[in-house]
Amino acid sequence: MPRDLDLLQSVFGFDSFRPGQGEIVSAVTAGENTLAIMPTGGGKSLCFQLPALLREGVTLVISPLIALMRDQVRALKAAGVEAGALTSGNTGEETDAVFAALSEGRLKLLYMAPERLASGGTLNLLRRTGVSMIAVDEAHCV
Repeated sequence: MPRDLDLLQSVFGFDSFRPGQGEIVSAVTAGENTLAIMPTGGGKSLCFQLPALLREGVTLVISPLIALMRDQVRALKAAGVEAGALTSGNTGEETDAVFAALSEGRLKLLYMAPERLASGGTLNLLRRTGVSMIAVDEAHCV
């Protein structure tokens, strides 16, 4: 079984891709710049989460909503994926845990709001971290 289908089932619990997902996952995994326009509930998040597991380094996910980031991080962690979010709603302990996972090379997906990118400290952190892919989860974040 191809590795993407194996992870689709073992991590995300799906037996097959929805229409269009397989092609998007293949393109993103290959490092191609990809724009995926899909309806709400169409499975967009999987189109960057699965390739993040197949690629080396950290995937930076730009998302505008803290609640959405927290939900996705919670679901990924429940599936055994190292993920974290740097948000204004984090406790000090949560932020420390994300920084520790980044510095130890354990984190696969890092979520943050677009405003956080404006910070010079954040840009320096991302340079040191080895970000290999950036996903923008909502087009209005561009």
